[in-house]
Amino acid sequence: MTWQTSSLPSDHPPVQSGKVGVLLVNLGTPDAPDTKSVRRYLKEFLSDRRVVEIPPLVWQLILRGIILNTRPQKSARAYQKVWMDEGSPLAVITRRQAEALSAQLGDGMHVDWAMRYGEPSIPDRLDAMMKAGCERILFAPLYPQYSGATTATAVDKAADALKDMRWQPALRILPAYHDHPAYLDALEADTLRQLDALDFEPEVLLLSFHGMPLRTLELGDPYHCHCMKTARLLRERLAQSERWSKLRVTATFQSRFGRAQWLEPATDDTIIAEAEAGTKRMAVAMPGFSADCLETLEEIAMEGKDEFVGAGGERYAALACLNDSAAGMAMLEALVRQELAGWI
Repeated sequence: MTWQTSSLPSDHPPVQSGKVGVLLVNLGTPDAPDTKSVRRYLKEFLSDRRVVEIPPLVWQLILRGIILNTRPQKSARAYQKVWMDEGSPLAVITRRQAEALSAQLGDGMHVDWAMRYGEPSIPDRLDAMMKAGCERILFAPLYPQYSGATTATAVDKAADALKDMRWQPALRILPAYHDHPAYLDALEADTLRQLDALDFEPEVLLLSFHGMPLRTLELGDPYHCHCMKTARLLRERLAQSERWSKLRVTATFQSRFGRAQWLEPATDDTIIAEAEAGTKRMAVAMPGFSADCLETLEEIAMEGKDEFVGAGGERYAALACLNDSAAGMAMLEALVRQELAGWI
């Protein structure tokens, strides 16, 4: 509601209050597909101690001395391959998700979106939502599988923002939803829809999740377990389909970086090994990504295809993420309404 100035002292400024809001949060993206923008983005991303757990003094020497002088140019070329007229795919799709969710929830709800790294930032959007009167905010990191390097660092950033607010909103956090029925329903429906639309029948479906260093599992991060449970539950559902009951479904991990040992099996190694072993038709889905981005559109859809065909494969398809599809938005609305119980 909006306080009426007539009920307040004459010198009291107008105050917006009483609203409930939802802030959708994703990882982040550079502002443009150029070296300068990518360097700025990578500096923020790779300086996060939740993301790189190497002693800062050692890591910053490597980051500033080597990585930020070599990787931005390469990454900028990759971003240029997938950049949309409206901007970065991740930003464009996350904005569309927020707009669609706003329409689904109705006029009484304030829905916004932010990025952990880059713009729009979490502190800026939380501040804007408070100024719009949102005293209660559902903070929704769009990571189905929890990890300290994704969900936790987003929550850390929100907490840092709250430290600077005199009037803080009440904050709820969307928990990981790796085994939530609404998520599995959406994955099943959208995966089957896309498989049925292919002009070939894959022999194998890879479920490619973003990789994490093996050390994160050893330190107690539940990410690997969450990914494996999602893969198992989705595999069981696909097995109930008459057409795809015999489809071989395998979970893998993509986007390795650096020399540390990462979660295995690796997606790129598996793609090549499958082709070399005689697999001719492959599809890859990425259920851990809520929106298509560089890692799905360039690494999997483009590089993955080149690897598969180069090793002897013939037909290859990268399935789209849930994005703002009908199934994806039905899932998002169900999750959000569940967490807003008692507020709306």
